[in-house]
Amino acid sequence: MLSFLKKLFSAKTESSMNIEDPMKKFLIVGLGNIGPKYANTRHNIGFKVVDFYAEKNSLVWETAKLGDVTSHKVKGRTFIFLKPSTYMNLSGKSVNYWLEKEKIPLENMLVVTDDLNLAFGTIRIKTKGSDGGHNGLKDIQGTLQTTNYNRFRFGISDAFSKGRQVDYVLGEWEADEDKQLPERLELSCKIIESFGLAGMNITMNTYNGT
Repeated sequence: MLSFLKKLFSAKTESSMNIEDPMKKFLIVGLGNIGPKYANTRHNIGFKVVDFYAEKNSLVWETAKLGDVTSHKVKGRTFIFLKPSTYMNLSGKSVNYWLEKEKIPLENMLVVTDDLNLAFGTIRIKTKGSDGGHNGLKDIQGTLQTTNYNRFRFGISDAFSKGRQVDYVLGEWEADEDKQLPERLELSCKIIESFGLAGMNITMNTYNGT
């Protein structure tokens, strides 16, 4: 009887250890458009940030439902990275699916996106806000029915003439911007880990405006 109880207790303990605390899981969403012709465009900075993080940490992307995914553990936290395969304007469907599939609380999601209203390379991290005219954020907001989700805005500037916005965001980086990107991408990796390890408030206070 005693032996049976020991085995039962051991099985329950092992089972509970295999259940990951949802508060220690984080979904990092890089927004962008799929396909090689968009790879180095300003609008794809979300993809570029998570790709850089994956390469830096030797992670392998897996093509899964509604997106490419990979994961990485840091100090007991699990970071799940997502590149939606729905194209930018339909990002919400992919985001919602992976939040539910991985049982990740909304406050543990960080969306990385481009921002025309910020100078090139400027970082702004927020816990909520409007979509700012960004179609990817607009679709996420509509699908989740809330504006209360964390976003990491990466400035791409607004150096375009009237009527040329689409060409600009879907255009590639200028040579001088391209040279500055590696340092900005390294900083972005630190921001992502800070979000999961230190929390949103400390991350905003440390990195906003850098």
